[in-house]
Amino acid sequence: MWNALLLDLKKRNNRELVKLKMGKTFAYRRHEIVRDAPMVEALMARWPALFDICEINAEFKRITTIPLQSKFLSQLDLHFNNLMKLFKRRGGQFGQKLKQIVAQMDDCEDVYTGRVCVIKRVSIYMGEDSDHLIQEYVGMDEAAINEAIEDSTVGTYLIKEEASAHAQEVGVVLEGIRVMTNLDNIAFAVVLLFGLIYVLNLAYLADLCYTFEVFQKIFMELDGGKLSNKALALKNRLFE
Repeated sequence: MWNALLLDLKKRNNRELVKLKMGKTFAYRRHEIVRDAPMVEALMARWPALFDICEINAEFKRITTIPLQSKFLSQLDLHFNNLMKLFKRRGGQFGQKLKQIVAQMDDCEDVYTGRVCVIKRVSIYMGEDSDHLIQEYVGMDEAAINEAIEDSTVGTYLIKEEASAHAQEVGVVLEGIRVMTNLDNIAFAVVLLFGLIYVLNLAYLADLCYTFEVFQKIFMELDGGKLSNKALALKNRLFE
């Protein structure tokens, strides 16, 4: 089945057959991933379909029964206004960082930019560094970018010629490897990163554990009955 699946992936217009075979091999694949904890590079070679947008969504739903992309983005949009209010009220050092960006959030040109702004501010609000989640490479040559990405553990990235320019490339990094490239926008990349962490049974990055807890337990409503004090405080304020 595995060899046939690899051959099917190379054929055009074959998504439904790949989806069917991925469904049939789910239990075996899940046991292998959880038991052996293979490196990401090995998984890319053995199960390349896991790094396809449609299959990330499908595999996430097989694991959780919840749709990944639609649920994450709809919840982000649903909580947008209340999160904005919380950001404006936050005091202290992190409050100052949030205030520096509030104007940018108010002036977001479109829904995609607004989502990115909120995602970044969630990290700051939770006391973490959004640069660990979304890394921007501006005006850097390819060699420098590759070196920086190789040093990354988990995250998303965008590449620009200059700060005001549109992104040339948006992608996801795991274990120093560009596992996904040429994505539509950075908010979408964050969604896929979250999905891949579930699909590949990876641990949350220590520097972003509270950010991902918000994604998991508040946005996605997965295991939401067990919250850290930080996440519980955010949830309580969000639903006041």
